[in-house]
Order: sequence, then structure tokens, then C-alpha cells
Amino acid sequence: MKLTNDRYTILLGAKNFTERYYRDKAGWLKVSARGRKFRLTAEQILNHVLPVLAGIKPNLNIKVEHHDPSLQNDA
Repeated sequence: MKLTNDRYTILLGAKNFTERYYRDKAGWLKVSARGRKFRLTAEQILNHVLPVLAGIKPNLNIKVEHHDPSLQNDA
């Protein structure tokens, strides 16, 4: 099982919206609730994620999903 950054998707949202953050070959990508795509640096990702983890924005939820293609092929 690989635990590299490109194997994770970060879901950040509330009751009425969800944003996705993931890493592809070119770097980090944010997909907004409307489906628009934005390139971000790792520092920008942290600026979005850390306030939620610290509890400063209690109305937001965060979820991290791990994707391992090699495990999906074995199933």
C-alpha cells in the first residue's frame, strides 16, 4: 500500500457544499462546489484545511479518502 500524497482526496465542506482537493502529476488541484478547478500550492491547501482541523471553523467538515489502485484491481 502506497501512502503518497497522490493517493488521497481531501473533502472539505458543509451541509450544502463540498470542495475536493487532490494531487495529480502537475501538483495540487481544488475542485470547487460548482465544479471549477484551481491549481494550488501545498501551503494554500494547509491554509484551507488547518482552520477546520483546529476547530476555528466548526461548521465545516473534513474527510480524507485513500485511493489505492492496486488494491482495487485485486478485488
